[in-house]
Amino acid sequence: MSALLESYAAGRWFRADDEGQPLADAVTGAEVARLSSRGLDLRAMVEHARGTGGPAVRELTFHQRAALLKALAKHLSADKDALYELSYRTGATKRDSMVDIDGGFGTLFSYASKGARELPNDTVFLDGPTERLGRAGTFLGQHVYSSRPGVAVQVNAFNFPVWGMLEKLAPAFLAGLPTIVKPASQTAYLTEAVVRRVIESGILPEGSLQLLAGSPRGLLDELGEQDFVGFTGSAHTAGVLRNHPSVLHGGTRLGVEADSLNCSILGADVTPDDPEFDLFVTGVVTEMTVKAGQKCTAIRRVIVPEASAAAVLDALTARLAEVTVGNPAHEDVRMGALASLEQREEVRKAVEALRASADVVHGDPASVEVVDADPERGAFLAPILLRAHPGAVEPHDVEPFGPVSTLLTYGSTAEAIALAARGRGSLVGSLVTHDPGLARDITLGLAPWHGRVLVLDRTAAAESTGHGSPLPTLVHGGPGRAGGGEELGGTRGVLHLMQRTAIQGSPDMLTAITGRWTTGSRRRVDEVHPFRKSLAELRIGDAVESAPREVALADIDHFAEFTGDTFYAHTDPAAAARNPLFGGIVAHGYLVVSLAAGLFVDPDPGPVLANFGVDGLRFLTPVKAGDTIAVTLTVKQITPRTNADYGEVRWDAVVTNQDGDPVATYDVLTLVAKTWPREES
Repeated sequence: MSALLESYAAGRWFRADDEGQPLADAVTGAEVARLSSRGLDLRAMVEHARGTGGPAVRELTFHQRAALLKALAKHLSADKDALYELSYRTGATKRDSMVDIDGGFGTLFSYASKGARELPNDTVFLDGPTERLGRAGTFLGQHVYSSRPGVAVQVNAFNFPVWGMLEKLAPAFLAGLPTIVKPASQTAYLTEAVVRRVIESGILPEGSLQLLAGSPRGLLDELGEQDFVGFTGSAHTAGVLRNHPSVLHGGTRLGVEADSLNCSILGADVTPDDPEFDLFVTGVVTEMTVKAGQKCTAIRRVIVPEASAAAVLDALTARLAEVTVGNPAHEDVRMGALASLEQREEVRKAVEALRASADVVHGDPASVEVVDADPERGAFLAPILLRAHPGAVEPHDVEPFGPVSTLLTYGSTAEAIALAARGRGSLVGSLVTHDPGLARDITLGLAPWHGRVLVLDRTAAAESTGHGSPLPTLVHGGPGRAGGGEELGGTRGVLHLMQRTAIQGSPDMLTAITGRWTTGSRRRVDEVHPFRKSLAELRIGDAVESAPREVALADIDHFAEFTGDTFYAHTDPAAAARNPLFGGIVAHGYLVVSLAAGLFVDPDPGPVLANFGVDGLRFLTPVKAGDTIAVTLTVKQITPRTNADYGEVRWDAVVTNQDGDPVATYDVLTLVAKTWPREES
């Protein structure tokens, strides 16, 4: 008897007290492992996540969490051979395993980068600018995102035992949520192997990741209003979860990524001689065969113009005839086995349902030639292509979760869009065309029904990641039948798991709460220029108020001549006088900003290393010859970089005229040394 998989719960590895259910090798039918969670204390897991894992993760800033994700990605990427060997047993080819294993590690890297670049070195994320709630500016509002004191439970599908776990773990960890992973039974042994490596590395805080290997029955009973369940699987199971009391009445949030009858549309402009034709055929065959079609993003409906149907069918059947099926470890095999014999039977039933309104034009659901394997013991199935009858219903209702697609035809753009919409909501749709007008019409028609739309042509082909590849930077989810959930999407996936709160108060209170200087808050002006202070010495609210300077006509003339910016408002008195906004010669906006820099900059070498940008520059009041300007510069935000001996400082800059009216506002961005003088390396 094979080994019993263990759960990692409440700080220790747990082995059930029974023999468990056998898990079979998808290729040979041999027993790989056994699975059971009998005797596992689910309440203890949830309490450990909330009481140990959650506080440890929330104590870290976004940047610190990102650094741990990066370290974990490096650790897992260092030795993948054993994981690849296990992955073969799931029926996955080497290419399939790269999508799952390397794709999962890549998602960790991507979120680590996003966290370091797009989130603050803080535990609070500010959503947008402050809102003035009173005339005097003493009562303001600010939306913020903060971490929830709950747990993220992920219930995953069998098709991506590594990526499926890590693509949910990464944003949850950045959001400050500890995670409990419940992998699908068929491939849980691969998930367990990865979790073991994570736990053994000691990189993540204890309690931030736990594994439930076995039945999750009773787990949702332990969840409440601060918890989140991320589910990937069938629409039927999603419906069961939606009706659980914790979700219906207890406030537990549920994110669903479910069945999806994704489509790919060939534009009416494409002929067999166009490069787009081959791109379309290649995309369909790829999505039918990668992971043996066991992908939530696979192309289930192939929608083509009536005039192109025969050519597309000929090209698809020719390509599919070249697909070799068999032992995924064999170098000549292109498509491996389905995850289990039970899964193969489900796909065969789906094909029979589709045949009510479609004909099989390639492949035999009952038999297949295989390479280096037993076709009866392994869960092998030939790629199957069907052609739908006019008015077919089943292709829009039945999802065969395997290497199966159905070809449908359309006569007009409106009909193509209507066919796509009959899927009642999908994760992804693709359109292959080289006609920009057609691309706009079809894409806007598809958008309400799809979470992602790929528009592919010869220009994008070289860099395109393809129809079926969810990316960490883009939303993975879809409306309607696809579940209505959203995963990934860069920082959106992080904020989605946090709580957005509108905070109201005085400028000083908002500054204290958010860690970012708010207009109207107190400033500290002392004899030490802020540019003489290192990052360790700077404080939010440190400021410098400059002496005034007159902007002379000679300054404006010189700037115009020196830069070549001779726009009439700066050089032609008569034309400038007729301008309804200026009524005469005015200084260049960039001259004002340049003079302002000269007013606040401390010229000597010091901890300020570089100016790397200006954000939000606005010119509010024209500056005329003879006007006087002054600038107030205030430390607005301090962000130390975890991997460097300097950090970023955001300064609030306000340039005013002799009447005290603001003429320009903007943020100055600088790099400042953490200590000064800098220690010699």
